[in-house]
Amino acid sequence: MEKKTNQAIFSIFSLLLFSSCVSAQLRTGFYQRSCPNLENIVRNAVRQKFQQTFVTAPATLRLFFHDCFVRGCDASILLASPSERDHPDDMSLAGDGFDTVVKAKQAVDRDPNCRNKVSCADILALATREVVVLTGGPSYPVELGRRDGRLSTKASVQHSLPQPGFNLNQLNTMFNRHGLSQTDMIALSGAHTIGFAHCGKFSKRIYSFSPKTRIDPSLNRGYAFQLRQMCPIRVDPRIAINMDPTSPRTFDNAYFKNLQQGRGLFTSDQVLFTDRRSRATVNMFANSEGAFRQAFISAITKLGRVGVKTGNAGEIRRDCSRVN
Repeated sequence: MEKKTNQAIFSIFSLLLFSSCVSAQLRTGFYQRSCPNLENIVRNAVRQKFQQTFVTAPATLRLFFHDCFVRGCDASILLASPSERDHPDDMSLAGDGFDTVVKAKQAVDRDPNCRNKVSCADILALATREVVVLTGGPSYPVELGRRDGRLSTKASVQHSLPQPGFNLNQLNTMFNRHGLSQTDMIALSGAHTIGFAHCGKFSKRIYSFSPKTRIDPSLNRGYAFQLRQMCPIRVDPRIAINMDPTSPRTFDNAYFKNLQQGRGLFTSDQVLFTDRRSRATVNMFANSEGAFRQAFISAITKLGRVGVKTGNAGEIRRDCSRVN
């Protein structure tokens, strides 16, 4: 018994040591000498793209999340087909997110000091911070030093991303796998304040929830009928709906206020309020924009450390869509 306990303690210690080593290898100012103007270059490129279309913001933020949850934050999501992008969970990723990284990468490589020195994974991490800021969210220091992965497969996406119908246990299990707590998960879910979703992802909640009731009882009925108007039966599957019906273009805490009123678009959103274990955190974020912003900064910083490649691992891709 004592031997097993010691082994368990050693395993936990090893995991914590590995996590701290990874985050220690990432640091702010990583490119201070090799590409001192990096953050300004990325900021200007993202701002220009954002001025062309608002979709830039939610698309880039979602792209970062999908990248980090599959193989870690190594830009493997950016590799061209056959790759992760062929999985149904990634096929709905808006092209504007990919285009944002491409434009930022081109801008970085136009600077002779920076050419082929900055990873696509780091450019995506920086671009994510910029779209959060551009939509009114908090600015935060971005740890850098990631290297780009060389492998991307459709199979690796399977069972790697949270689904719209997940309950709290399923959400916590998936996030805990990456060292993210329940509070981190709830804070990151708050990014849905600028997100959008296709009708097919939630149609069951408004048309065929159960044999007894067509509408999910946890859904605000007025909101459900609004959704029915926007998503009639046999709707074009390309139609997308704002996940925040009140302020869809502003990164704020309205998402949590909506949950309090039964206006969470996905089951995995609304469950954060209906489950007593997470309700207090939702209420805290709904009541305090500052608390949400601080928790989001902490959570997205931790997300950016997931499975990163540093040092001599991976490569610095010259073209984000293909390995060197």
